[in-house]
Amino acid sequence: MMKLTDLITQIQNGEMDEKFREIYVDESLTTYHRQRYVKLLERFREMFPDKQEVAVFSAPGRSEVCGNHTDHQNGMVLATSINLDAIAVVAPTEDGVIRLKSDDYPMETVDITNLEQNNAEFGTTTALIRGVVAGLKERGHAVGGFAAVVTSDVLMGAGMSSSAAFESLVGTILSGLYNEMSVSSVEIAKIGQYAENVYFGKPCGLMDQMACSVGGMIYIDFADKANVIVEKIDSDFKAQGLTLCIVDTKGSHADLTPDYAAVPAEMNSVAKALGKEHLREVEEEEFYSKIPALRKLVGGRAVLRAIHFYEEEKRVLLAAESLKNGDYETFLETVKASGDSSAKFLQNIYSPKDIDAQNVTVALAVTETIIKDQGVCRVHGGGFAGTIQVFAKDSVVEEYKEKIEQIFGEGSCHVLKVRNAGGICVVH
Repeated sequence: MMKLTDLITQIQNGEMDEKFREIYVDESLTTYHRQRYVKLLERFREMFPDKQEVAVFSAPGRSEVCGNHTDHQNGMVLATSINLDAIAVVAPTEDGVIRLKSDDYPMETVDITNLEQNNAEFGTTTALIRGVVAGLKERGHAVGGFAAVVTSDVLMGAGMSSSAAFESLVGTILSGLYNEMSVSSVEIAKIGQYAENVYFGKPCGLMDQMACSVGGMIYIDFADKANVIVEKIDSDFKAQGLTLCIVDTKGSHADLTPDYAAVPAEMNSVAKALGKEHLREVEEEEFYSKIPALRKLVGGRAVLRAIHFYEEEKRVLLAAESLKNGDYETFLETVKASGDSSAKFLQNIYSPKDIDAQNVTVALAVTETIIKDQGVCRVHGGGFAGTIQVFAKDSVVEEYKEKIEQIFGEGSCHVLKVRNAGGICVVH
C-alpha cells in the first residue's frame, strides 16, 4: 500500500511514466494516463477521505484475433488484450463490505457475508461483484471488503468485453488485497465466467475472461472445459510497425439475439446429426464424407458454418505458429482468411433480417480500398452488426482513420495497441 498523496505527487512528477509506457505500449498516451490516474486518485480521496493508503489495479479489454465462433464448439481461439482498461484505486476495509464507485454509476455496496445468488440481481454490476467474491470463496481463497473507485475506457458494446475486464479487475483486486496476488490469472478468468453465468445470468463462454485476465496474445484450447489450455504467445507488433484498429460501424444490436443464437445452434445440429454434442468431437473426415446427407438433414447454411469451424481451427493453429516464428506476413494472411471465411461461410457480417444496412460489409469493403496491401481487416466478435478489426501498417493509420471516420463518424475508429499484461497490480 502507498500513501495516496505521495502517489499523486509521483505521477505528476513523471515517476510513473515508464510504468505507463510498459503497460499501455504507446508513449503518446503517457500524459493521458498521468491525468487519468491522478483524477481517479483525487476522486478516491473525495469518496473515502478516511483512507490514506491505497493500491491500484488494472484489467484490460480484449480483441478476438482468430477463431471466430469456435469457442462454443469447444474449439481453439487466438485472442489478445488491448491497451484500453479498467483501473481501480482501492483500500481494504474491515467491515466485510465492498463499496465500489464506477465512473458516473451509483455506488455499489456488497456485503460479503451474503453471497447467495439472487435472480433479482440478474444483469447488474452488483451481481458480477457478488459472483466474483462467491467464486473466490468457493475455491478456498480469502475474501474481504474494500473501498474502490473505478474508471474504464474499455468501450461498451464494441466487442472489447467491458464486463469481462470488470470481472477480472474485481478478481485481481481480491487476489492482491487478500491473497498476495497468488490467485492465477486463469483461475480469475474462470471465476469471472462463473459470476457472469450464474449471478449475472448471461451464458457467455470463457474466451473474453481469459483474454482480459491472462493478457497478451494468447492461444486457448477449449477441448476440455474443465482444463482449458492457455498458452501465452510472445508478439511484438510495435516492432513490426503494426497497429490494431477497431472500427465501430454504429450498427444496431437490437433484435440480433436470434442471429447470434443460430450460429451455435446450427453447428450443434450438424454435430448431433453425427451423434455428438459439439463439432470438436466429430472427426473432420467424417463430417466431409456425410455432407450430402447433412444438407438434407440440417440445411446448407449449417453445413457451411461447420466448414468454417473446421477450417478456422486450422487457421488458429497457423496464426499462433506464425507469431511464434516471427512470421507476421503469414499471420496477417491467416487473419484475412479468417475474416473471409466468416463472411462467406459463417455468414455473420450482416443480418438476413436487415439486408439494406450492411454496416460491417461496407466497413470491410471500404477498408480494403484504403489500406490495400498495407494491412488486413475482418469482422470483429460475434458479428452481424458492430465492429471490424484492422491490423494496419503504422504509415497508413492516420489516413485510414480520417477516411473511415468520414463514413462512420468522428471517433468511430479506435487506434489501439496489443497490451502484454492482463489483470495486474499497478501500485501496491
